[in-house]
Amino acid sequence: MDDQLTQRIANNPRYQELKAKRSRFGWLLTAAMMIVYYGFILLVAFNKEFLSQRMGEGVMTVGIPIGFGVIVFTIIITAIYVRRANNEFDELSNAIVAEVQK
Repeated sequence: MDDQLTQRIANNPRYQELKAKRSRFGWLLTAAMMIVYYGFILLVAFNKEFLSQRMGEGVMTVGIPIGFGVIVFTIIITAIYVRRANNEFDELSNAIVAEVQK
């Protein structure tokens, strides 16, 4: 990529906006994932009795749906990021490209 083009992109206010929004959103989702994941790990480490409680007469314990919930939460926040990236972030990227190529 041309150094002049790179500089024009880096100096574009919309590019700065895109970087800030994407970083802020990424860190927010990262924090949410860390809380959920490490919360589950802390439960495993310090509250095994709660997680090992049986649900009904079968073999399922409380820990199984909670662990499944962690996996589902991961899929959901990934989908949220992809949706926002494909809409808002792509629109900003396209606007930046259009401005810089003028």
